[in-house]
Amino acid sequence: MSESVGSPGLWAVSIAVLLALLVADFAVTRKPHEVSMREAAGWSVFYLALPVVFGLWLWLEFGGGQAIEFMTGFVVEKSLSVDNLFVFMLLLAAFAVPSVVQQRVLLYGIVGALVLRGVFIAAGAAMLSAGTWAFLVFGAILLASAVKILHEAMSGGSAEKDLSQLRSVRFLRRLMPVTDDYRGTRLTVREHGRRALTPLAVVVVAVFATDVVFAVDSVPAVYGITEDPYLVFATNAFALLGLRALYFVLHAALAKLVHLNHGLAIILAFIGVKLVLHWAHGIWPSVPQVPTPVSLGVIIAVLVTVSFTSLYARRREAARTAKE
Repeated sequence: MSESVGSPGLWAVSIAVLLALLVADFAVTRKPHEVSMREAAGWSVFYLALPVVFGLWLWLEFGGGQAIEFMTGFVVEKSLSVDNLFVFMLLLAAFAVPSVVQQRVLLYGIVGALVLRGVFIAAGAAMLSAGTWAFLVFGAILLASAVKILHEAMSGGSAEKDLSQLRSVRFLRRLMPVTDDYRGTRLTVREHGRRALTPLAVVVVAVFATDVVFAVDSVPAVYGITEDPYLVFATNAFALLGLRALYFVLHAALAKLVHLNHGLAIILAFIGVKLVLHWAHGIWPSVPQVPTPVSLGVIIAVLVTVSFTSLYARRREAARTAKE
C-alpha cells in the first residue's frame, strides 16, 4: 500500500471542515420550508466547486497523480450518489414526506452515509494493509453488485419494492408506537403519557438501512481508483455533502435517467475487473493494469452515453404515447 497524503493535521482539518459544513446544513434545514430552485442551485454550485478547488490544491501540493485519482474517485462516488438520490426519492414518495421537511430527511441520510462509509473505509484500509487479497475481495463485491444492479435495471425490480416493508422499519414499529402524522422535524413526541415515534423517524431509519447497501458498493469502488484512505474519505465526503441540494435540482431529471442503473452496473463491473487485474499483477507481473486516466475516461464515457440513451428512450416513449 502506497504512502497516504493524509497527515494527522490534514485529517484533523478535513474532519473539522466537514463537521462545520454539516452544522451549517442543519442550521439551514432547522426551519422547515420548501426548497426553491434558486436555493438548491446555489448550494449545488457551491458543493461542486469545493472538490474542484480541493483537486487543484492536491495537484499543486502533491502532484497530478493524486489529483487525478481524487477527481476520478469523486466522479465515481458522485455517480453512485445520484443513484442513492433516486432511492431517497422513492422513500420520500413511499412515506408521503411533506415537502417542507424533505431536506431534513436527506440530511439525516447524508450523515448516516458519511458515518457508515467512514467505518467501511477504515475496514478497507485494514484489509489492504493485511495483503493484496483484499483487491480480489473488493473486485468480487463490485462484480456481484454490478450483476445485481443490472438485473434490477432490466427487470425494473428496484422501483417496485415496498420500501416501507424494510425489516428495519417493521422492527422499529414493533418496538414503539408511531404517530399518524408528521410533527415538523421532530423524530419523537410524547403522546398519551408515553414516547412515540413520528413517521419522520421511520423514514430516517429506512434511509439508514439503504445507506448500508450503498456503502458496500461505494467504498470498494473508490478503493479501485486509489489505495489512499484519505483520498477515499475525501471523495466520499465531497460526493455526499451536496446531495441535499442536488436532490431538489435533479428531482425531475432523476426519473428521466432510465438507463442510469445500466451505466452504474457497467462502471462497477469495470472497476471490479480493474481490481482483479491489480491483484493478479501483484502475483504475475505480466498481467496488465488499468491506468487511472483510462479509468476516468471510461467512467465519463459511460455516464455521457447513458444520459443520451436515457433522453432518447424518453423521447421515443413520448412519441409512441402521442401516436396512441
